[in-house]
Amino acid sequence: MATAAALGKPERAGRKPVTSKVELSHAALVLFDRKGFDQVTVDEIAAAAGIGRRTFFRYFPSKNDLPWGDFEELLARMDGYLDSLPETVPLASALCNAVIEFNRLQPEEVPYHRQRMELLLGVPTLLAHSTLRYAAWRQVVARFAGKRLDLPESSLKPQAIAWALLGLCLAAYEQWLETTDTELTGILQESLKLFPDVLEGQTEG
Repeated sequence: MATAAALGKPERAGRKPVTSKVELSHAALVLFDRKGFDQVTVDEIAAAAGIGRRTFFRYFPSKNDLPWGDFEELLARMDGYLDSLPETVPLASALCNAVIEFNRLQPEEVPYHRQRMELLLGVPTLLAHSTLRYAAWRQVVARFAGKRLDLPESSLKPQAIAWALLGLCLAAYEQWLETTDTELTGILQESLKLFPDVLEGQTEG
C-alpha cells in the first residue's frame, strides 16, 4: 500500500498510517463528530489517517461511503450465514438470526457504530446515498426469502419481506440511538418479535 510519504505527502507525526477500511472509517468518524460531516474534507480525513488523497480513494470511492465502513464484507458474511443454515430452520428465524449476527458488535466498536448510525439516519447528505446500501442489504434478504418460497427474488413477496425486515431494523436503530445504556442486539430482538406476524401475512395464499 502506498503511504503518504511514498506519495510525497507528509504523514501525521506519531501516527501509523491506516491499513484497512475500518481504520480509515474510524479516523473519519472522529473528525465528523468533532466538526460535522459536511465540514470535513477528504484531504482532512486523509491527513488524519496518515495517508495521501490517492490512497484514500483506493479504500472508498467517496466521503459518503466512509460511515459504512467495510459494509460489503459484512453483507457477504450475512449472505454466507444465510446460505449455511439448514432448510429445517424456519424462514423467519433464519432472517432474524442473521440480522442479530450481522449487528453483533465488539465493545470497542459500539461508540463508532453509534456515530455511524447517527450520521446515516440524520445527515441529509447521506440519506439519498444510503438507499443504495439499503437496497443491497434488502437483496440479500429477498434472495434468501425467494429461495425458501420458490419465487424469484424480484417478485412481490420476497421484496415485501425484505422491506419489512429493514423497517423493523431501522426502527430498532432509532430507539437505540435515543438510549445510552441498552445493547443494540437487545432492542433488535424486541423489534424482530414482530417479524413472524409480518411474514405470516406475506406467505399466505
